[in-house]
Formats: sequence, structure tokens, C-alpha cells
Amino acid sequence: MEHFFATSPRGLERLLAEELTQAGAKSVRETHGGVEFSGDWQACYRANLHSRIATRILWRIASAPYRKEKGEEDIYRQALAVEWERYFSVDATFRVLTTASRSPVKSVDFVTLRVKDAVCDRFRTALGRRPNVDTRAPEVRVQVYLSARDCAIYLDTSGAPLWQRGLRHANVEAPLKENLAAGILRLAGWHPGTPLFDPMCGSGTFALEAACMALNRAPGLERPRFGFENLKPFQAEVWQEIRRMALNAVEEASFLDIWASDLDPRAVRATRKNLANAGLEGAVEVMAGDFLECTAPTDKPGILVANPPYGERMGEHSALAQLYPAMGTVLKRQFPGWTAAIFTADPDFQKLLRLSPRRKTPLFNGALECRLYEIEMVAGSNRILRTAN
Repeated sequence: MEHFFATSPRGLERLLAEELTQAGAKSVRETHGGVEFSGDWQACYRANLHSRIATRILWRIASAPYRKEKGEEDIYRQALAVEWERYFSVDATFRVLTTASRSPVKSVDFVTLRVKDAVCDRFRTALGRRPNVDTRAPEVRVQVYLSARDCAIYLDTSGAPLWQRGLRHANVEAPLKENLAAGILRLAGWHPGTPLFDPMCGSGTFALEAACMALNRAPGLERPRFGFENLKPFQAEVWQEIRRMALNAVEEASFLDIWASDLDPRAVRATRKNLANAGLEGAVEVMAGDFLECTAPTDKPGILVANPPYGERMGEHSALAQLYPAMGTVLKRQFPGWTAAIFTADPDFQKLLRLSPRRKTPLFNGALECRLYEIEMVAGSNRILRTAN
């Protein structure tokens, strides 16, 4: 059994743990910003290919305490003791990245330099030459994590972040990352077959994620390469079989009761382009329109999901003070029986919307603290169903 750590947007750790368990992970344990687990390489490959929530899957290769007064030297010696030549080729380029939480070391950058030196020194001693560093597109990523007392060293099995699905080529301002969008859909209770409408679709991230989920399209199928393919333990035949099974499971695209619209014609064009590039243009209906003038796209109740503008993006709080109450009016009048899932960083959103959510879930968009508000609209009435948070 190998030991791994999967990172994710904060607030989605529970969903990530469920995904990893389905992928065959063992000893799954949620922690801040990710999930620890153990498993074989098949579990690692499946997690990279199928996880919609993970940002990276990291393989732990060393962990040891270090002294406060001699931390940098202890970390260098720990990294030097790693048999790097067993893990990747001297011909591969690499990069070291370091993150720290409550660490007493004076300089994280200096730790990064010392670990890089240790990797090169180890290769030079073992093979007589060292690998080259590439800080922009390395073939191997070494991740160092420092806590208050311990140093853990990982190899990144993902490569590029897993939210980079390879599907979205056209973007508009402030797009959501795909793994955060997938988490929001799951937290909102959406599942394939339920009508979904995004009236502020931007570049279409919610629609793309939902369509891929509905068609059982693994999020990693379009990625050209994963980090584990550059590591020496890579089992090519095992990986190809896992990928073949995922390809065979994909369902043929047809209309999926998913709608997307936006007031900005650039967003409409971007969404249509992204869906077309993904071969999903027939799965989603994309419209131009103002949310404040829209109606429910179907008679069946469904889920409305939106990432509306907020102060940091718009810069005009007075405009939002008019927008949010109008949004609340539209939801009450035009979407009876629906559930609205609104994701925002604006602390005044709930007060201005004038609707009571059944649940508020804290989430982070990068370092920005946000909330997902879930609001149930009572069919046949303008009243709001009030439940305990």
C-alpha cells in the first residue's frame, strides 16, 4: 500500500472522501484542504481519472520531524536520504514547491532551494549527473509540506491541476474552476435527469460539468498526460485498461434538460464554443437573456445554480443592492418548486436577496471565503420554505 494525499477546494473534503472511496482508496481520512488515503496504484490512477473534486493527488515518499533551530539542515538531510533515482529518471525535468503551516523555518524559499540541492546531490552521487530544473512545465513535481514539527515530501501524480479538464478553451472574466463547480452541483443535490438552469453562465462551467456527469464522462479523459506517467513505478498496461473502461462507459450525447443563459453575448459565445469543442452542443440549450427577465425553462421543478457578480468583481456595491433584491423577486415569481443554489462571496447577499436559505455552506474559491446558499421555492406560493440552517 502506498500513501497519498488528495488536495481540494476547502469545504469539499467530504465529497472528495466519497469519491476516493469509490476509486478504491483505503484508510480515508478528511483533513483541512484535502483527504489522506492509502491504496495501490490502480486506486491512484482511478482517482486521477475520475475525481471531479480533487485538485491534485500527491504520493507521500518521506516524512520526518525536524528541529526548530536546525530545520533547513534537517530537511536537506531528509531529502538527501530519499532514493530519488528509484522514483524518476535523471533525464526528466523537475521542480520543487514548498508550502508551510505554522512552520518555524525562516524562509520557505530557502527550504525549496535546499530540497532542490538534495535531489541534485543524490542523483549526482548515484548516477554521476543531475536532472534539470524546469519551473514552468516540469515533468516531475516534488511537493514539500512543512507543519510546525514535521516535513512531508510528496511526488505529484497529477501533473497539471485536475480541474484543468481540457474542455474549456474560451473564458470570460472570473471563471469558476471546474472542481469547485462540480462540488457546488453535488452540494446542491443535483443529479442527472433533474432539470438544471444556470442563468448567469459565464463560460459555461456548470453546464459543462453537469453534462459530463450526466454522460458518465470521466473528467480526466481529455487530459493529454498525468504526472504518474513520468514516474518509474508507472504501470502502463494497468493504466491503459483503466482508461479503456472509462472510455467504454461514456454515454452518447443527447439533450439533458440542462439550460444556460447570460446577459453578456460574449459569455453566450464562450459557452457555446466550449460545449462545441467538447462535443456537447446538443446536450445543453444555451440562450441569450437577462436573469431578471427569465422564466423557468421547463414545467418540471429543478435546480437553478448561479455564481452572480459580487463586490470584488463588480466594484459597485450600489449596483448589487439593486440586483440582489430583483433576483429574489424573480426566484419567487418564476421558479416555484425549484431549488436555487447561489454561490457568492458577498457577505450582504442573503440580506439583500431577502430570501431565507435552508442551508449555507462555507466554501473557498482559492483564498476567497464564499458561501453556497440553498433556497427552496415553495410551489404555488411566494412564501419561502424556512428550515433550520
